[in-house]
Amino acid sequence: MAGEDPLISGMAGRYANALFELARDSKATDTVKADLEKFDALIGESADLARLVRSPVFGADEQLKALSAILDKAGITGLAANFLRVVTTNRRLFAVRDMIRAYRALVARNKGEVSAQVTVAEALGDKNLDALKDALKSVTGGKDIDLDVKIDPAIIGGLIVKVGSRMVDTSLRTKLNAIKFAMKEAR
Repeated sequence: MAGEDPLISGMAGRYANALFELARDSKATDTVKADLEKFDALIGESADLARLVRSPVFGADEQLKALSAILDKAGITGLAANFLRVVTTNRRLFAVRDMIRAYRALVARNKGEVSAQVTVAEALGDKNLDALKDALKSVTGGKDIDLDVKIDPAIIGGLIVKVGSRMVDTSLRTKLNAIKFAMKEAR
């Protein structure tokens, strides 16, 4: 299973696959997914946590101590918390976001859903999210869509949508760069 999708291969894929197998056996795939998504959101919101996760400067003991406090405060327990502690102890915390992404893809595949990664400049309302899901559902042959929405103000406006190996970039930043390039060529 892990070798079928490039997203779910490599070290992050092996960890995600192992977690998925454990979660499936204990019938907790959705609970684990929710906890991992909560942790991923915390990393996205906190520059200090992102630095703790990525930086090799912190030792495993320091990371584990800080991570345990964060997990307790965030209410992340059970299999997801144990998984994050094992990843930290094994000095693989730097790849946790890739592991979370791969786990989401495994859960989506197991449910017959398609994972889509969407980057937007600002948060989308429920109406826009539903419209986006409907549009993607029609493109994927009616499969349910699991949206992974990331907010990146640097794209200025528009969307970047990745479904499988396909990507559509309608961001304003890309369009402005294309115009800038065209203007340079016109000289």
